[in-house]
Amino acid sequence: MTCLTKKIKIGNLYIGGGEPIRIQSMTNTKTKDIEKTVEQILRLESLGCEIIRVAVPDMESAKAIEKIKAKIHIPIVADIHFDYKLALEAIYNGADKIRINPGNIGGPEKVKKIVDEAKRYGIPIRVGANSGSLPKEILEKYKSPTPEAIVEAALNQVRLLESFDFDNIVISVKSSDILTTIKSYEILSRRTSYPLHVGLTEAGTFIAGCVKSSIAIGHLLLQGIGDTIRVSLTDDPEKEVTVAKEILKGLKLKKGVNIISCPTCARCNVDLIKIANEVEKRIGNLDLDISVAIMGCAVNGPGEAKEADIGIACGIGEGLLFKKGKIVKKVKEDDLVDELIREIYSLYKT
Repeated sequence: MTCLTKKIKIGNLYIGGGEPIRIQSMTNTKTKDIEKTVEQILRLESLGCEIIRVAVPDMESAKAIEKIKAKIHIPIVADIHFDYKLALEAIYNGADKIRINPGNIGGPEKVKKIVDEAKRYGIPIRVGANSGSLPKEILEKYKSPTPEAIVEAALNQVRLLESFDFDNIVISVKSSDILTTIKSYEILSRRTSYPLHVGLTEAGTFIAGCVKSSIAIGHLLLQGIGDTIRVSLTDDPEKEVTVAKEILKGLKLKKGVNIISCPTCARCNVDLIKIANEVEKRIGNLDLDISVAIMGCAVNGPGEAKEADIGIACGIGEGLLFKKGKIVKKVKEDDLVDELIREIYSLYKT
């Protein structure tokens, strides 16, 4: 099932309407520290981040967007809370999208000021409803942040934007709970055709956040729900991008190297963990749709990894290089990784 949504332009790319699922992340630098923020965004770009969000807690941060944008190559989203003037300043300084939260930006007249300028500059607004920051009247009605409550909060804000003749909208309905998040997006996808930004909020530290995000995001994408994703982690944003790419690659929604490696056992006579990590580090960002097997012994070698495009099976002092399950040659252990990388790059060039 694919939920075809409206196509929205953000900076130099599009989301929705059948466009590829876009990967987002958010900086954790002080936005007003232009140098550090740019450095982090450029690293995220190199890993595959396609849209970047920055927090705008003050005017200095809003004004910094202009200089940041001049040095990066992907759309920049301004994350705004409480003060509509920050949204206006972010727009004037080149933000490609504005993210606001229902209920905390002020009355309709303040929202209208943002909408008027967003229309004038041709940029979209993301309505972000989170389970932890719902309007008081919504919580009173539903007694707790249920999926229905989160969706209603988001759609109330959407209707407000629409009342100002504005439909350049992206929506998110996030919770830190997997099932609440999934149900919220399922309800929302049946009630709107606006593109959806999918992810959990406050998903947790690396391991917990990866697991929870993979379950929720993966489940939704398999239903055709979601146009852009963010894996939210209490960790380096670079890891968010890496995990997001793996989710998309695993679902065959994005090209990329798929590394197959065995968990090791007593038959393994090499440091396979080190080898696998080295290979991943060197080829993980290649836009090459191949499977690479890194196996610890002959048992889990060409036979079990015969579907891989290319791989190595390690032995004692040497290993086998194989392609499509067929052994190509023996290679000394010290040369295994370099030889594998050379063969992969030869595929990449063709």
